[in-house]
Amino acid sequence: MGFRMGIVGLPNVGKSTLFNALTRTAAAQAANFPCCTIEPNVGEVAVPDARLDRLAAIAGSAQVIPTRMTFVDIAGLVRGASKGEGLGNQFLANIREVDAIAHVLRCFEDDDITHVEGRVDPIADAQTIETELMLADLDSVERRRAGLSRKLRGGEREAVTQDRLLAAAEEALASGRPARTVTVAEEDMRSWRLLQLITAKPVLYVCNVEESAAATGNAQSERVAEMAAGEGAAHVVISAAIEEEIAQLAPEEAAEFLESLALTEPGLDRLIRAGYALLGLQTYFTAGPKEARAWTIPQGTLAPQAAGVIHGDFERGFIRAETIAYDDYVALGGEAKAREAGKLRAEGKSYVVQDGDVLHFLFNT
Repeated sequence: MGFRMGIVGLPNVGKSTLFNALTRTAAAQAANFPCCTIEPNVGEVAVPDARLDRLAAIAGSAQVIPTRMTFVDIAGLVRGASKGEGLGNQFLANIREVDAIAHVLRCFEDDDITHVEGRVDPIADAQTIETELMLADLDSVERRRAGLSRKLRGGEREAVTQDRLLAAAEEALASGRPARTVTVAEEDMRSWRLLQLITAKPVLYVCNVEESAAATGNAQSERVAEMAAGEGAAHVVISAAIEEEIAQLAPEEAAEFLESLALTEPGLDRLIRAGYALLGLQTYFTAGPKEARAWTIPQGTLAPQAAGVIHGDFERGFIRAETIAYDDYVALGGEAKAREAGKLRAEGKSYVVQDGDVLHFLFNT
């Protein structure tokens, strides 16, 4: 599995420029006027992972297939979007479909690029976005609670659970706190997710800085870092302008360009790693002469469910997983040597797959 990250922010903060760079396309129009992105643009990118190339070289794989991540560039938000201002209704509908939210915040000064609020203040921008999303959630919660009244009178168990969770969300939202601050018991998580509250989604703040600050950040990105730490959220510093330029270069030229800027990797790599951590995701691999492939799963996934990511039959007919840790696979030079050295393990249905595991599934359907 991959995951969908929605890129949101006020107009002219660099959302579409970042999207264009990340997806290496020009699908999203980056123009100097509000709401230039009318429909959500969706792009898939390969998740860079040096481990996959190493495994492919050892296994002599004919194909290398990375796992993929989906970015959704969502129309710019403006004050009043929760009441339908600007493209608010489309924005709110589109953002409900993503797994996580990347708030792109303008942390650069440029007199040639107007700011919808007439000033550069990433903290205020973040508060504007959060407020609009909380207002939208509050409206949704109130309407849904009103719609449950008949089922509650009938004592329907699921309705009682939903109302209890909605009441907890309403209390948080009414006091100015996003739904993700609500403590939800493990047995309620399924019902909670079905509520599809926008502010329950995990958030990553993306600080868009000028080129000269790409490696170190600046005073504005430091303010965002403090805000994120206070919320228990994550943040990354990226120069969308640099990412856009890198996207047009050959790999060798891109590496030289990054080195000249004192950067060790593209912002895409940092963004994906932050996204993985945000959603608790990890990667396992399959490797052989035909192909080496990366697969994304949530942390804590059991072997049968990990097999099911490849094909449902693998999960239904799961027998066992032949497992080699990535470090052992590389150090010993492949599956055969790992087997000889006793580093290939046969794991059953209760095995929790680890990040970097090289797996071969045995199944019977």
